Amino acid sequence: MVNEQLITTSNLLEGYKIVQHLGMVRGITVRSRSMLGNIAGGFLSLFGGRNSIYVQLCEKTREEAYRLLIEHANERGANAIINMRYDANEVISGITEVLAYGTAVVVEKI
Repeated sequence: MVNEQLITTSNLLEGYKIVQHLGMVRGITVRSRSMLGNIAGGFLSLFGGRNSIYVQLCEKTREEAYRLLIEHANERGANAIINMRYDANEVISGITEVLAYGTAVVVEKI
């Protein structure tokens, strides 16, 4: 089971030794905003500043991709993930793919 404290964007985990590489793992989700959400988000953008409607959508989408990443690593038998990253691409206008990816590993405390 992956310990969330052992997920890092680094190549290594301080105080741990990588004993097995299990390969790349990923979590992917595709999201769009509802028509009402787009109208509200567009209205907020008229005033500038932080757009909470889109912040909430982005946070929820990244969290879902992150959870799917952990699920995939667990299926591989990992207890840690190194080199974790996010990527996002617009599939078509208004529909975005978010990908969380990294390398699943088994680590032991040194």
